[in-house]
Amino acid sequence: MVVAGLFADDMSNIEPEIVSRLLPKDGINATRSPAVRLFKRSDMPKRRYLALVSDAAQTCGVEEFARQAALRLDVRATRHVLDGDIGRLKSALDSADAAILNFPVVAWKKKLAEPVVAAFVSRLQRKQLVVVLHEWHALDWKRRLVLLPVVMLATQILFSAPEVAAEFAKSPLSALSTSRRAVIPIPPNLALPTTLHDSPLARRLDAQRKARRLILGQFGSIYPKKQSTAVLETAARLLALGHDVGVVFAGSFIRGTDNVEQEFYALADKLGISDRVVVTGYVADAEELFGIFRHVDVFCYLFTEGLTARRASVLAASFSGKPVVVNAPRQRDALAHHGLFRKLIEGGAIRMVDTQADVNIMADAVLEASQSHRASIDAKAEVDALWGAVIDALDGGKATHW
Repeated sequence: MVVAGLFADDMSNIEPEIVSRLLPKDGINATRSPAVRLFKRSDMPKRRYLALVSDAAQTCGVEEFARQAALRLDVRATRHVLDGDIGRLKSALDSADAAILNFPVVAWKKKLAEPVVAAFVSRLQRKQLVVVLHEWHALDWKRRLVLLPVVMLATQILFSAPEVAAEFAKSPLSALSTSRRAVIPIPPNLALPTTLHDSPLARRLDAQRKARRLILGQFGSIYPKKQSTAVLETAARLLALGHDVGVVFAGSFIRGTDNVEQEFYALADKLGISDRVVVTGYVADAEELFGIFRHVDVFCYLFTEGLTARRASVLAASFSGKPVVVNAPRQRDALAHHGLFRKLIEGGAIRMVDTQADVNIMADAVLEASQSHRASIDAKAEVDALWGAVIDALDGGKATHW
């Protein structure tokens, strides 16, 4: 998740990935008197965490956040895979002051009881429990029901965006939960690799671009509320305007009760663009993924709720050096707490259209973005700052409180 170097279309000179180490301060400065020792808050020992994660091989953005948070906390955090072994969990908690649980996590769909058990065990062990809610209303009601005891046991709740915090505040559960709540800036869920791998797909895309085909892209999981099919409709509109267009989705379908994949391909057939659409499936290798990204002309998103600060996939796409067109947040201050989003928008890397934009507006914005200038920023420094804010919030420091 740590990004080094500046944005550039030629990514051959990207600096190696550097994981900043956030070590606790050496020793404790104290003012001594014969009878009392006074400690400053900033000098108190930082608490130790047990980051609870799944055993998923194909990670979603929430799971990546959980794992990367543990890496950023360095020696102050230990990752613990929830496997139903309560004895092992108790033992792991012995050396921690607090446990961290992130929701939702796709890998827990078939074993949703485990986070509940982990929450109870953590509190019975007299440990703090930090719950990070990346979604609320977007969750199926059954998942919110399962989360009820976890949220009620939490000693601190962190939200991925102001919208999520507001949704939770309006729910009946809010009155029964801790008042220690804050909004945190979600960092991008990918790190730029030091080298790029030209996969067969990347070479195909390169050949299409050399033939003057405009390549639209989208990165991340494909599911209904993300409205990925809007990219298909935008591509069809551009094709009707006389532009040669192709589309690549770097991600996989989330399988649930919806017929997401079937409906996606049915729409592509109906629009007459099936032969112009590629879905990569899950790509674990960053070198291969960014090798695909470099052949995209414009990334395109049209979210149901507009852009929110929890959309780490949009940040990751912007690190390709290619423009991202996305519909604006519903609330003007939705990104006020997220410095990186603001800088990317100000510099033209992320170009926003109206929240209720249709495919005609999106098509025009894509064409304009494909010819636009994008200012470079120090991506590594910006991501480091985001993680600094996240860790400060975990430790109970300054944040946007709700």
